Amino acid sequence: MTAAPRTYAIRTLGCQMNLHDSEHMAGVLEAAGYTAAPGGAIHAQGIPQADVVVFNTCAVRESAAERLFGNLGQLRAVKLAHPGMQIAVGGCLAQKDRTTIIERAPWVDVVFGTHNLGALPVLLERARHNQQGQAEFAEALTVFPSSLPAHRASSLSAWVSISVGCNNTCTFCIVPSLRGRERDRPPADVLTEVSAVVADGAVEITLLGQNVNSYGAEFGDRSAFARLLRSAGTIPGLERLRFTSPHPAAFSDDVIAAMAETPAVMPQLHMPAQAGSDRVLRAMRRSYRVERFLAVLERVRQAMPEAAISSDLIVGFPGETEADFEATLDLVRAARFASAFTFQFSPRPGTPAAAMPDQVPPELVAERFGRLVALQDQIAWEENSKLIGQEVEVLVADGQGRKDQARWRVSGRARDGRLVHLGGCRLAPSETQVDMLGMRHSSAGSRQAGVAGPFAAESDPPSRLPDQPNLLSAAEPGSLHQVMPGDLVRAVVTAAAPHHLMADSAVTGGLFEVTFYASRRPDVGRRRPRVN
Repeated sequence: MTAAPRTYAIRTLGCQMNLHDSEHMAGVLEAAGYTAAPGGAIHAQGIPQADVVVFNTCAVRESAAERLFGNLGQLRAVKLAHPGMQIAVGGCLAQKDRTTIIERAPWVDVVFGTHNLGALPVLLERARHNQQGQAEFAEALTVFPSSLPAHRASSLSAWVSISVGCNNTCTFCIVPSLRGRERDRPPADVLTEVSAVVADGAVEITLLGQNVNSYGAEFGDRSAFARLLRSAGTIPGLERLRFTSPHPAAFSDDVIAAMAETPAVMPQLHMPAQAGSDRVLRAMRRSYRVERFLAVLERVRQAMPEAAISSDLIVGFPGETEADFEATLDLVRAARFASAFTFQFSPRPGTPAAAMPDQVPPELVAERFGRLVALQDQIAWEENSKLIGQEVEVLVADGQGRKDQARWRVSGRARDGRLVHLGGCRLAPSETQVDMLGMRHSSAGSRQAGVAGPFAAESDPPSRLPDQPNLLSAAEPGSLHQVMPGDLVRAVVTAAAPHHLMADSAVTGGLFEVTFYASRRPDVGRRRPRVN
């Protein structure tokens, strides 16, 4: 009898680049004969259960290391109770701490670095054979991760890496020492991957890099990123194109023009500011000043008035005075960010900032952090409230709203990246399928009148051919619509909060139009897109 394939699961800690690397770790494991555990291949929370559990780690903050070793401690007893189980640790923290991980947690079987993703199956087999922990690290990239197989977390929305590494030397950041100097993929390779992912069912692509708008510097073309946006935006079937993250110092007018003039590029920009004090920016070794940063935002908003701009902000950088912090608050007031990732400074060994004098006391950092978050939340609420009464187009996704099922709603992202909850809806049952003609079996997308709750009886909708109208509109209150991941919904914003919008117009009998995924992508046919 043939033994069942060994199962794997990956727990991802960190940024979008880590999440994308996890997709390639999953891909190389499946190419080696492993199969995803019943609970799913890639996890952003919790401790997964599988024959092989892989942690893809982050080294940006000290808390990430604490979380890793806490998770490893919990898995020790699980491994003792399951002979043959293996644990692997990869990612930035593994590249940084190396064999220290096995020394602190000797029950770990494999530790591998950021440049060794493809070696994971071999290291696991070697550890099994030798009954000894294995560690392997490369000092430089030899194989571009995007050339490796991938198991994408979702085939509706996908990441495509255009570069790895970073040439900047920010004093607080450890990433360049762990991922190396920037390496750019040839544009033809990027466009080929985008085309392949879209052909497989994706309608949304995010281009990834530590500094995407310096793309092309390696091969001497400073305008390469703007041209890449325009070229990718013409690929048939690609509806939404995003990118992250740019750097304010290198953000050029040709990129702004490409964003504004390419319909597929979404009106969204994540522009890390880090601080609002020029003195702190110099200490951070950020090669721009506040005036330039705000000028970039102004030019973006002139070209795309509807753009939602987000940012990264650090509180408590060494030497930060109350005046410096007030300057950051002033920047937030001037920039009017739609959202912001706010961080308390975390000294990372090996970075210049960790050894700087005048470290800010933790209690003062926490107090300032609370003031910054309160201000940003107030501004985000005010900006979101301006959208009440406006139409919004939402790409439905699974897992975007934690309370969706309990509140009879589905969630997704608007064109500008804002999270939107759609009331009066639910995701169609998993057995609902899309056939090659674009017809929906079961009751997906139909309007049910008089439905009182999520368990109310439903009726089958009429069949719909691709050449029939795509739109289903609510006609009266009380409807409970069924939609699927990948469907586009047009509704009206009815309420706002700092971190999301509510569009409950279906409940009130207002605008609610669904453009089915299957009608937009009949080429996908029976290959219903997978969502992890």
